[in-house]
Amino acid sequence: MNRQSGFTLIELITVIVILGILSAFALPRFAGLESDARSAAIDGLSGSVRSAAALSHSMWLAAGNKPSTVTMEGQAISMDATTGYPVDNAATGIARSLSSVDGFNSAAGAAGWQFTAVGAATATSCMVSYVIGVSAGEPPTITVTNNHNNSGDCQ
Repeated sequence: MNRQSGFTLIELITVIVILGILSAFALPRFAGLESDARSAAIDGLSGSVRSAAALSHSMWLAAGNKPSTVTMEGQAISMDATTGYPVDNAATGIARSLSSVDGFNSAAGAAGWQFTAVGAATATSCMVSYVIGVSAGEPPTITVTNNHNNSGDCQ
């Protein structure tokens, strides 16, 4: 008796069909990773903005609450004379106090400084905004707008 080992054509086609069905269900899960990564980057950027503002404020306090600029890593950061935090209306403020904002555009917005995600379906649905306080020592308001879970705009 002569037996051959291996797969028949029917078995091979069955395996290919099963793999096709599994990949049809798995692909949408992997396709959503880009928006998840962008959401994580926004959350990370908001933490960096908070840290940069606090560090700049600490340096301003250590310098005697007077300077209009503080120097961080060789960069002159424009400070608000009232609050002692980086200004929110110039590229020499909070944006300069961050070492890198790759993946984000930054510019003055309607209220304060805004960092918007590059490639988002709607930029204003995927951003971090920095608005300086108005009274002495009042910390800035840092708002994260991340509509990834609601409307998918942060994709």
